[in-house]
Amino acid sequence: MSAAPVITADSLARRFGKRTVLEGVSFDLSPGEVLGVVGPDGAGKSTLLQMLAAILRPSSGRCRVLGSDVRKAPGRVQAQVGYMSQGFSLYDRLTVAENLAFAAAIRDVPRAAYLERKGVLLAMAGLARFEGRREGALSGGMRKKLALCANLIHEPPLLILDEPSLGVDPLSRRELWKILDAARTAGRSIVFATSYMDEADASDRVLLLRDGRPLAVGSPAELRGVARGRVYRATASDPAALERQLTAAPEVLSFQKRTADTFRIQLAGDAPLRLPGAPVLEPVEPSMEDAFTVVAAASAPVTAAKEAREPRAPSAEVRVSAEGMTRRFDDFVAVDDVSLTVKAGEVLGLLGPNGAGKTTLIRMLCGLLPPSDGRGLVAGLDVARQSERVRASIGYVSQKVSLFTDLTAQENLDFFARAYGTPRGEQVRRIDRACDRAGYDAPRDGLVRSLSSAVRQRLALASAIVHRPKVLFLDEPTSGVDPLARFRFWRLIDALAAEGVAVIVSTHYLEEATYCDRLGLMMDGRMIALGPLSTLQAELGLSEARVEDVFLGFIARARGQARAA
Repeated sequence: MSAAPVITADSLARRFGKRTVLEGVSFDLSPGEVLGVVGPDGAGKSTLLQMLAAILRPSSGRCRVLGSDVRKAPGRVQAQVGYMSQGFSLYDRLTVAENLAFAAAIRDVPRAAYLERKGVLLAMAGLARFEGRREGALSGGMRKKLALCANLIHEPPLLILDEPSLGVDPLSRRELWKILDAARTAGRSIVFATSYMDEADASDRVLLLRDGRPLAVGSPAELRGVARGRVYRATASDPAALERQLTAAPEVLSFQKRTADTFRIQLAGDAPLRLPGAPVLEPVEPSMEDAFTVVAAASAPVTAAKEAREPRAPSAEVRVSAEGMTRRFDDFVAVDDVSLTVKAGEVLGLLGPNGAGKTTLIRMLCGLLPPSDGRGLVAGLDVARQSERVRASIGYVSQKVSLFTDLTAQENLDFFARAYGTPRGEQVRRIDRACDRAGYDAPRDGLVRSLSSAVRQRLALASAIVHRPKVLFLDEPTSGVDPLARFRFWRLIDALAAEGVAVIVSTHYLEEATYCDRLGLMMDGRMIALGPLSTLQAELGLSEARVEDVFLGFIARARGQARAA
C-alpha cells in the first residue's frame, strides 16, 4: 500500500478583497518528495506556501497537510512543519546558539536531543565557530543558513521554504543546498519557492507559477522537454549583424549573448529559424530557464521587448573613477582601498558574496555615503564635496527599490522628473518614453504599495532614467524577475550604454556577467579581480569555464592568500 500524500492541494485559491492573487493550484506531495515552486516575484509563491503552512486560509479549494485540514486544524499543521519565511525570522540581538536554543524550546525538543542536533546542524552549516556571534552581525548567507537550522532543530517531516536563497551569493547557495540535500536524504519532504530557475533541477517535480496561476507541473525533465526544439546556439562571424537580425526576428522570444560570437536563442514556435548570412545554428538541450520562457509565452503570448541598437561606439571619456576608496563603520571596514574606472558607454558588473561591499561602494559613488578615505569622481564631480550635484547627474535603482509607496506611480514619476531637473515642457514625453523603455505598462493611478515587487522594479528603473542620466547605478535590479523580464531589462541597459551612459550593476545572477564589458569581483570589501570575463578566465587558466567557476575560483584564491598572510 502506498503511503498517504504529505500534501494534497485541490483547486486552491486566495483572494484579498476583490484581488485574486492565486487560483487553480492542485498537486499532491509524496513522502520524501521535493517540490519546487518556481516563478518571478508576484507569481503567488509566498501566498501558496503560507497556505500550505496554515498561516493563511484558502479563500476556496481544499488542502490537507500531514493528514490535517489547514482550515480546521491550523495549529496542528504549524506544530508539525518547518516553515522558513522569505524575510529573516530570527532575533538579531540573540546569538547563533541562543536563536537555536529558543527554536528548540518552543518546539519542546528534549535538551539531550537539542545538544546533539545543534552540533550536527552547526557543523553542516559552517556556523560552529560563530555560536557566540549575534545574529544581526552575520552576513546574509549565514543568516539564511541559521534560519534553516532553526527550522530543522525539531526534525519536522515537512519543510516549507520561501525563497531560501533569494539575495544569497552562489557560494552560500551551494552551502544551503548541501543542508537541504541532507534533509532530503533523511527522508523529509520539502516544498521550496524560488525565482532562480536553475534551482528547479534540485526538485523531483516543479510547479511553474506566473501571475497567480499555474503554468505547468511536472518533473524537470518533462518541463525541459516542452522547450526541446525551440532552443538554439548561434555562431556568426559578424556578431553585431546577427544581434540585429535576432532583434528583428518575430519568432525569437529572447536571446542571450554567451561569448563574443555566440548567442543562445529561445523561439516562440517549432518552425526552424532562418536568418540571412547563414549563421551556424545548433539545437541545444533546454535549461529550466528556457523551459519557463517557452511555457510562459505559450500560456499567455507575449512580445519580448527587443530594443534595437547600434553597436557601442568606443569612448575614452571616464565617467566614474575611484581611487583608494575606503569606508569604515567604527572598527568595521566595509570597503577597503577600491580603485576602478568606468568609461562612457561601458557596463561594469559587480559580483561578490553577501557582505562583500558592493552596495556600500555604489552608495559612495552615488554621493549617499562619504568615503572614509580615498576619492571618487562621477561625471567629473567629487562624490564627497559635490554630492548634491552628483545625485542630480546619475540614475540610481537601489536594492530595496526606493519609491514612495503612499504615492501613485504617476506621482512618483512626476516627483523624480522634477527632482532630477527634467524641463517642465518635456516631462510628459520623457515619462512616457521612460516607462515604455523600462517595460512599465501597469496603471499609473494606483498606489505603489499595491504593486508587486517586479512591477515596482520596472517603475523604479523608469524613474531613474527619466532625466537621461550620464551614469546609471543598479543594485541587484533583476532579483526575483522572470527570464523574459531580465532579457528586456538587459536589452535596455545595452541600448543605454550604446547611447553613452556608463552603467555599474551588481547582481547575483552570474550568467548576467556575459552582458557586461568588465567584471569587478569583490570580497570582504576588497576588489579581488577586475577585467573582462575572458581576461579573468585566462588569469585562472580556465578559458572555457562558466562564470560561476571563475567567481568561485577567485574567492578560493583570495581566501588562500588570506590564510597564507
